[in-house]
Amino acid sequence: MPTTYAIPNGATAFAATTYTATGSTPQTITNTVNGVSFQPDLVWTKSRSAVFNNVLNDSVRGSQYYLYSNLTNAEVNDSTYLTAFNSNGFSLGAGNFTNGTTMIGWQWKAGGTSSSNTNGSITSTVSVNTTAGFSIVTYTGTGAAATVGHGLGVAPSFMINKVRNSGGTYDWYVYHSSLGNTSVLYLDLTSAAGTGSSLWNSTTPTSSVFSLGGPSQGTNISALTYVMYCWAQIPGYSAFGSYTGNGSATGPFVYLGFRPRWVMIKRTDTTSNWVILDTSRNVYNPQDLNLYPNLSAAEDDYTSTYPFDMLSNGIKFRANYANVNASGGTYIYACYAENPFKYANAR
Repeated sequence: MPTTYAIPNGATAFAATTYTATGSTPQTITNTVNGVSFQPDLVWTKSRSAVFNNVLNDSVRGSQYYLYSNLTNAEVNDSTYLTAFNSNGFSLGAGNFTNGTTMIGWQWKAGGTSSSNTNGSITSTVSVNTTAGFSIVTYTGTGAAATVGHGLGVAPSFMINKVRNSGGTYDWYVYHSSLGNTSVLYLDLTSAAGTGSSLWNSTTPTSSVFSLGGPSQGTNISALTYVMYCWAQIPGYSAFGSYTGNGSATGPFVYLGFRPRWVMIKRTDTTSNWVILDTSRNVYNPQDLNLYPNLSAAEDDYTSTYPFDMLSNGIKFRANYANVNASGGTYIYACYAENPFKYANAR
């Protein structure tokens, strides 16, 4: 095993924090785990016990601006929901939406203060954490084929894009390295992978830029503003790949090189929901508490079907569950670590 890891403890860069919403009362949420905490730059919150939208806030757009991953809506300016990114978590104002409901807050650490990036033909604003392989990028579309700097220093494997200032029907466009530069997934939809060559200009991201099509493509419409979340694979901390299901209770094993804290999966060959599981809501195996980026639905408990186990070095599927392990089904995943395999404990 490696003698050193860029991220020896996943809690320094990613957190999945459970809490109960107070609704009309401001509250502070801390992400401290065993004495380790960080200031997040992307906070994704979801009600577990109520039907409510997935809400995404980030430090580059500003704490008061949020987007819904299950809707095509433009961003909302609301200073009463998420009010601050703190050194050990985040603060919620008197307008946080789901009084008395159980919640989850997924958090990623970028680079804090953003700066201008001129590596591409479009100048972008970027907050980047090269150690953790994560950057938040904002830019304005031109309507013509273009490149945009992401700041990672290595090519991203996973990117999520959203229009900010248009209420039109612009989906959440997802690039995944396992699908390549001519395919796209939609975070707000159940659709199978579609043709996305025009979105990415049929060009694989490089160590400095990602590419956009034109004119008038969903990722690069003239005068519209965008946010792009970019992740690169970091051994022992993050992994982005694909697998084929076998429809069996003895399902495939996917090696990650770490014990996962958070797993998101999407079937790509037919329609299905996106699925997110984490070890803060499911402390022990089997993992059966599902949330969905493309739905406002409350948490589902699949105790009878047991989607999979999170192991010290990967994930093992335990049921014929179509969203994660249908026979012959093809899937992509994005995973973030609790600890690298070398330091992980079984449960």
